[in-house]
Amino acid sequence: MKEEEFRRNYKKAVNSMKSSETMKQGLADKMEQKRRPRKMVYVAASVLLAAGIGLAGPSIMQQLNGTASPGQVAQVDPGTPAAGTSASIVIPKIELPDKSSGVSADMIALVVYKGNIYTQAATRIDAADAAALRGEKLGRTSGGIDEWSGKDEYIELASNIGEADIYAVKGYDSGFLVMSYTEIDGQVYAELYEHTNGITISSGADLFGKLKLEGRIASAQWESFSSWNNGQQQYLPLPEDAALDGFLSALNAAKPLAAEPLTEQGIYDSEDRKIIYLQLDDKARVELTLFGQGLVRYGNAPVFFEVESGAFQALWNSMNP
Repeated sequence: MKEEEFRRNYKKAVNSMKSSETMKQGLADKMEQKRRPRKMVYVAASVLLAAGIGLAGPSIMQQLNGTASPGQVAQVDPGTPAAGTSASIVIPKIELPDKSSGVSADMIALVVYKGNIYTQAATRIDAADAAALRGEKLGRTSGGIDEWSGKDEYIELASNIGEADIYAVKGYDSGFLVMSYTEIDGQVYAELYEHTNGITISSGADLFGKLKLEGRIASAQWESFSSWNNGQQQYLPLPEDAALDGFLSALNAAKPLAAEPLTEQGIYDSEDRKIIYLQLDDKARVELTLFGQGLVRYGNAPVFFEVESGAFQALWNSMNP
């Protein structure tokens, strides 16, 4: 199914179903997306749907992937860095759409909490393990946000996932990570949402430190780009050795780079990529994309991280079929 057709069918389904069925269908659709080949996913993510006459503003997906106008994506703040340090990357808050512009925004799963937009995380949790991570209840979402919603509709606990209870995640700051958790007919539906906009990143620790990776790896796997791109899920074991430990340490010290210039230069045109999956001791699973140029990206945050070359190459070279 083509991306645009998928979106149209999804919206029709959401509009015609009750909340509980919306949750079931939404999650089923997410699973279907994961099974589909991922070719052209970065092109599809940057498509902006426009209606009527006027200029098309940046969509939420564009802002996250670093393809919007310069004022809406991660920006370099040269400041006055100390000797031996790099400039910071400022990721502005996601700019909400203006309904009067007649422009619709490409949507990803999102929740509004404490005035911030949390988007579907690149960290996953299986339904069977979600209850153990469920912390304090923070509220219950309302549905109603879609690609045509204006900024006045992005109120506290508004979402595009229907109605679901929102919880803190044990062991993590709720300013960074929250969880939706719903039980329907004895079936658990859980998803993590992260807040990676409206922040300043001076090093990898400002993002990866929130995930608390070091010393918590229970197991690790990797996947070739070909397998990932074609949805083959051919996971191979990644040894938990000095190469992985050195990489994680270097990741916290990594230099941040704004995503937009790299995207415009065609970093996604190359298939020189590998994906690693880090299963933590709390059963959360973190996904990182490694690029052959020595760069790492996590989820949709519009920033890449340049890892020290020795540590990066040691891990990269250990991933052979």
